[in-house]
Amino acid sequence: MDKVNIFDAIEANKRNSLILILLMSSLLFFSVAAAGYLFGLNEMGFVFAIFATVVYVLFAYGAGAQTILSISGARELDEGEEPFIQNVVEGLAIAAGIPKPRIWVMEDEGMNAFATGIEPKNSHIVFTRGLLKNMKREELEGVAAHEISHIGNYDIRFATLAVIMVGAIAILGEFGWRFAGFGGSRSNRKGGSAALLIIALAFAILAPIFATLVKLALSRQREYLADANAAKLTRYPAGLAGALEKISGHASVSGATGTTASLYIADPLKKSMLSGLLATHPPIEERVKRLRAM
Repeated sequence: MDKVNIFDAIEANKRNSLILILLMSSLLFFSVAAAGYLFGLNEMGFVFAIFATVVYVLFAYGAGAQTILSISGARELDEGEEPFIQNVVEGLAIAAGIPKPRIWVMEDEGMNAFATGIEPKNSHIVFTRGLLKNMKREELEGVAAHEISHIGNYDIRFATLAVIMVGAIAILGEFGWRFAGFGGSRSNRKGGSAALLIIALAFAILAPIFATLVKLALSRQREYLADANAAKLTRYPAGLAGALEKISGHASVSGATGTTASLYIADPLKKSMLSGLLATHPPIEERVKRLRAM
């Protein structure tokens, strides 16, 4: 991938991120409105939904990264702690032309990493202890460069906001399922429109699925782009390729959830029957093949 294509892809990422965040915000709005109607708010549910969506998006923008770091159980490294990874990240950040991200560690023996934040000046990179222990220098540089690329490409903005909003929509979807199980509210059964009730219930149940699909829409392509950009930063594609080969089969992280899984360099969840269908990452074998061919 040449320089022009990478810059074009970065600009496309920014545009697509805006479109997808607007779509995700719309899903959140209609999910809240549907939940409000099911709860008996009727038309007032739309007024509440507008207020709740605006407040929640502002919260996600301001505190989304810290929420993800807290959920993950990550601990920020002091400035003088782990000087090796500090130097690697600082050097790559300078090469990428971005401020040095804050560095965090998860005390987990799985090998994985992720980046979060809204923009480069307030970004974070998280490494697992297993990854720091088991990687050679060039492999660790490859992983760090991949995460630096996500930051420089502004992937972190979409990924962070998407994780926070999908979590909220999933909770509303769970409410829809429980509502269906209890047969609905008395007020809606008596005076509400049956058609609107069915629509609200269907949306509350299906919205988490739609939101997850939106989140996955560009995840795979963004991983390939970050791999290619990391190879350009380190000038050594074999480093990241070797790291991915080590990570394969050892990427499970206890602090990861279905909501945060898309942030990681490799799928951190144990495989299931639906892993391939809802995969947040392209196959590691294909990523390694592309890197080896550079």
